[in-house]
Amino acid sequence: MAVPLTQQLRISKYILGKKLRGEQRIPLVLMLEPLFRCNLACSGCGKIDYPEEILDKRLSVEECMQAIDECGAPVVSIAGGEPLIHQDMPEIVRGFIAKKKYVYLCTNALLLERRMADYSPSPYLTFSIHLDGNRDRHDASVCRPGVFDKCISVIEQARDKGFRVTINCTLFQGEKAAEVAEFMDMAMELGVEGVTISPGYSYERAPRQDVFLKRKESKQLFRDIFKLGTGKKWRFNQSSLYLDFLAGNQQYQCTPWGNPTRNVFGWQKPCYLLVGEGYAPSFEALMEETEWHRYGNGINPKCANCMVHSGYEASAVEDAIKRPWQALKAALLGPRTTGDMTPELPVLYVEDDALSKPSLVSEIKPAPVVFHSDKQDKQVA
Repeated sequence: MAVPLTQQLRISKYILGKKLRGEQRIPLVLMLEPLFRCNLACSGCGKIDYPEEILDKRLSVEECMQAIDECGAPVVSIAGGEPLIHQDMPEIVRGFIAKKKYVYLCTNALLLERRMADYSPSPYLTFSIHLDGNRDRHDASVCRPGVFDKCISVIEQARDKGFRVTINCTLFQGEKAAEVAEFMDMAMELGVEGVTISPGYSYERAPRQDVFLKRKESKQLFRDIFKLGTGKKWRFNQSSLYLDFLAGNQQYQCTPWGNPTRNVFGWQKPCYLLVGEGYAPSFEALMEETEWHRYGNGINPKCANCMVHSGYEASAVEDAIKRPWQALKAALLGPRTTGDMTPELPVLYVEDDALSKPSLVSEIKPAPVVFHSDKQDKQVA
């Protein structure tokens, strides 16, 4: 486990406190997307497919602080788009740190070298560098040569300056377990705190739909990877039971409220992975108005192949609090890589056209928020 013990204990205390107060849906990580504009056009993402007027929108510092105050989660994952394009990002990060929130600033690293001086090392701040495998694999994923080498250089610089650094790795079709194992060995040599690893989700807006893994092949791939990691001290920035779930040894349902998303449209229903399900004007409205029973594996066809940490990590963390001995066993022995896999949840799809009806951008009714535009930030690497 790569997450520092103090951070683990604080999150556990937070969850237990919520449970003692009788709360059932507990937000664990605020997924903040303060802008959609990016300086890359990755094959597995479709955020920059929005019209220019949407890409020019930004959440203000005040809106970002309001989001964490509404939500109350102990962790904030700032993504996008590319968050370093946002001119107020240093102030936003300082604001979260002042509230003693653990901040994971997700970045493709292209702008980090020249903007690193805007940030100070802190136990509450982690640079989460997007790196989808070795040089050839990553550069193909982000559709630009040379990005891998840039990431490696920036990771080394950030670590030299005393920053917490993790790697965010998404696996797609065509992955070979041996290559992923080599990548994990390299990441450990870089000295990063840990790797957040997950199978990709087939975003409806993604320019390519043939790159995403199916559920069964995801489980077998992770079993093969973990088998190659036997005896190695790989550090993952994830719970032991979530890793065991990836290997097909745990049966979890998604808990999307564990990672609620706030973006330029409002609070996204039910999670940041599904497009066109609507937005709520406040966190309270999100929790009360979202028809949670309509989403999840076996319930909604859109959720069929999802095993992403944003939906299942919270499920695994809650299970770890209920069954700490099971979490400890998985942490000490690692995920099981042989034997039968845990059966999938039964398919109970509801016959409802609304479950699969796509929504156009023009149909989205965003929350009533105030935006500002940083026209000059378009000139990025």
